[in-house]
Amino acid sequence: MLTIFGKPRPTGGFCDGMSRRDFLTIGGTLLGGGLALPNLLAAESKTGIRHSHRAVINIYLPGGPPHLDMWDLKPDAPVDIRGEFKPIDTNVPGIQICELFPEIAKRMDKFVVVRSIVGSAGDHDAYQCMTGHKRPQAQMTNWPSFGAWVSKVQGPANKAAPAHMSLMYPCGERRWGYPGEGGWLGLAHAPFNLVNGKSEKLESENMALKGITLDQLGDRVALMKSFDSLNRAIDDKGVMDGIDSYNQQALGILTSSKLVDALDVSKEDPKSLARYGKDDFKFERDGAPRMVRNFCVARRLVEAGARVVTLNFTRWDWHGSDGKNFVQARKDFPLLDNALSSLVQDLHDRGLEQDVSVIVWGEFGRTPKINKDASRDHWPQVSCAIMAGGGMKTGQAIGATNPKGEHAVKRPVTFQEVFATLYNNVGLDLRAVREFDANGRPQYPVEPGTEPMHEVL
Repeated sequence: MLTIFGKPRPTGGFCDGMSRRDFLTIGGTLLGGGLALPNLLAAESKTGIRHSHRAVINIYLPGGPPHLDMWDLKPDAPVDIRGEFKPIDTNVPGIQICELFPEIAKRMDKFVVVRSIVGSAGDHDAYQCMTGHKRPQAQMTNWPSFGAWVSKVQGPANKAAPAHMSLMYPCGERRWGYPGEGGWLGLAHAPFNLVNGKSEKLESENMALKGITLDQLGDRVALMKSFDSLNRAIDDKGVMDGIDSYNQQALGILTSSKLVDALDVSKEDPKSLARYGKDDFKFERDGAPRMVRNFCVARRLVEAGARVVTLNFTRWDWHGSDGKNFVQARKDFPLLDNALSSLVQDLHDRGLEQDVSVIVWGEFGRTPKINKDASRDHWPQVSCAIMAGGGMKTGQAIGATNPKGEHAVKRPVTFQEVFATLYNNVGLDLRAVREFDANGRPQYPVEPGTEPMHEVL
C-alpha cells in the first residue's frame, strides 16, 4: 500500500477533521490495498497528453535568505552593513554577486537577478512564495497555490504524472514546509507530495503494481466504483469529485513507469548527478534538509510530465544568538551554487531552457545592519530572487536598492508580478482565466491589472 509521506496536520483536513492521508488510506484498505494509490493527489486531465510542455520549478529557501550577502552586495557600505563577503564579477558585464557563487557567476547569462522584491508579509511562511498572496485569516479558505491554478487550467501533461508535485519537506517550523493547496479550486489540484520527514528516500518503489495483473486491477476499479456510488448521494462538499481525479491519476501511475523512473536518480548520468553534490538528510534545526539532488529530481519530474514542482532547501534563519549568518552562509551558499547551476546547465544541455522556468527565493530579506550577534535580522522591506529559463531574457539584474540595501529605489517588483511572469512563462493567459471561490465570487490567478515583468519578456 502506498503511503503519502508527510507529518500529520491537525488543520486543513476534510470529512469531519479526518486528513486526506487518513481518508485515502481507508479507501486503500477497503479495497485490499490494491488501489491505495488514489491518495496520490492529481488533476483530472483537461488537455490530453502532449509530447512537450512548459513548467516551473519553485525553489523555496525557508527562513529569509540574506539579500545583501547573496545577490545585492554593497561593497562600498560601512563594514557593519557590507558584511564579510566580497562581490565577484560574472560573465555578464556589470553584474556582480557573492564570491561564494562562482558557478552561477560563470553562467549569469542564463540567470535573472531580481534585487527589489517588495510587499512581503513579514512572516516565517512559505505561503507568499507558493501563492503570491499574504496568508488570509485562519477562518478563511487558503488561496489556491500557483501549482493548483496551473493544474486546474492546463491539466496534466501526461496521465502518468500529476501536474502539480511537491518535494517540500515538513519542517519543525511547519509554515516552512507549506507546499501550497488546492484551496477553492479543489482537492484534485493540491500538490502530489513525494517526501517525508523520516526518510531521505523519495516515494518510488510503492508506485508500481506488485503481484496483481492489469485485469485484476480492472476488477478492483469496478468494485471501487460500486462503493463510491453509496457515498455520492450524501456528498455535499464535492469530495467524491476530487477522489475521482485521484483515482484516474493513480491508475495512470500504476500502469506506467514514467514517474517511478523520474524519482530514481540511479538512472541519471553519474557525471551529471555528481555535479549537484551530495545529499545531507540531517534536518537543519526546524528547517529542511540539504537535499541537493532534489534539484535534479525536480528536473526529472518535469521531464516526466509535471508542470509545477516545488521544493524547500535547508534553513536560512540565521540571526540568533549563535551568530550563524556568515558561518552558515559559508556552508550553504556553495551547496546552492552547485545545485542551482547544475540544474540550469542541465536545462540548457537538454534544450529545456525555453520551456522550464526556475525561481529561487525566500519569504523576506535581512537587515542591512549586522546585529550584535554577527547576524542579520528580519527585513520584509525588500528581498531578492534569482530566476532562469522559461524563455526569459536572461543575463540581467532587475531593480536596485539604496546604497545600504534598505529599500528599493529602482523598479520595485511585487510577489504578484513574479507570479504573473511565471504564469506567462507556462502559457497561461491571465486575461482568460477566471474561477469562482466557495462564495461564488470571481477570482483570478493574480490581481486584475497585474502584468508580467516586462524586462524578461
